[in-house]
Amino acid sequence: MTTSTTPKRSDSDPATSGTAVTPIADSPLASTHGATTISDLVVQKIAGVAAREVNGVHALGGGTARAFGALRERIPGARASSGQGVAVEVGERQAAVDLQIMVEYGVAIPDLARGIRRNVITAIEQMTGLEVVEVNIDVDDVHLPGDDDTDTNAPSRVL
Repeated sequence: MTTSTTPKRSDSDPATSGTAVTPIADSPLASTHGATTISDLVVQKIAGVAAREVNGVHALGGGTARAFGALRERIPGARASSGQGVAVEVGERQAAVDLQIMVEYGVAIPDLARGIRRNVITAIEQMTGLEVVEVNIDVDDVHLPGDDDTDTNAPSRVL
């Protein structure tokens, strides 16, 4: 019986593995049976919905984005974008989220930001298996009581 002195090939060694794709260690999105990719749009929608669920968030997006969203809602059959005010960067295992929000007047912004981060991170990680490395929040406006009250029957101040 003879033993071989040729070293064994390691599938994890890039120099000897050929073109075989090895799954990313500790990733729920990759296995020996294949890999799952998740679109930026999917993560963007999940983050947008999760942020809107937090009490104290009046709207997402800057003033221009909110104006276009309001116009879009008036078109029959159209809906406001669930990704409005949300930017994401998605990698193979991780995601980063940037949110632009309008808060309700009187809400403690640090507490609101913690709640948004917790909700967004939980939703993305549970639904996608991606690790959320950061959630940046840009508070660009405060919604004051009465801002949305537009009485179309009120007399005009100018003729």
